[in-house]
Amino acid sequence: VQLVESRGGSVQAGGSLRLSCVASGAIFRLNVMGWFRQAPGKEREFVAALKWSTLYADSTDYAESVKGRFTISRDNAKNTVYLQMNSLKPEDTAVYYCAAGSPILTSSQRLYDYWGQGTQVTVSS
Repeated sequence: VQLVESRGGSVQAGGSLRLSCVASGAIFRLNVMGWFRQAPGKEREFVAALKWSTLYADSTDYAESVKGRFTISRDNAKNTVYLQMNSLKPEDTAVYYCAAGSPILTSSQRLYDYWGQGTQVTVSS
C-alpha cells in the first residue's frame, strides 16, 4: 500500500485547508485511515481517523484539539481520504501524515502499518 498526501500550504489563522491522501496498491485490505501531525520539537500526535464498512455507517474519531474544526471523509471511487481543516490556528502548524492499515478505529500510531511522506501545513497569526 502506498499513500500520497497532497501538498499542504500556508494560511492565516481562521482560514481553511483541505488535505487529501490517495491510496494505491493492495487497498482492498484497508478499512481504516487516519491523519497524524508532528509540530516542530514535538512528538507526532493523532488528529483524526475514519473506519468504513459495507455493512455499517462510517465511524470517525478526532483529537479533542480539532473537534468541531476538522472533518475526515473519504471518496472510495478515488481511493482518497480527505482532511478538511477549518478555523485553523497557529498551533495547527505541523507536518501532517496520512496513515492506513489499522484493524480498528484508533488513535494509536503503532497500529497503522502504512504512512505517507508528510505534508507541511503552516498557519500564521
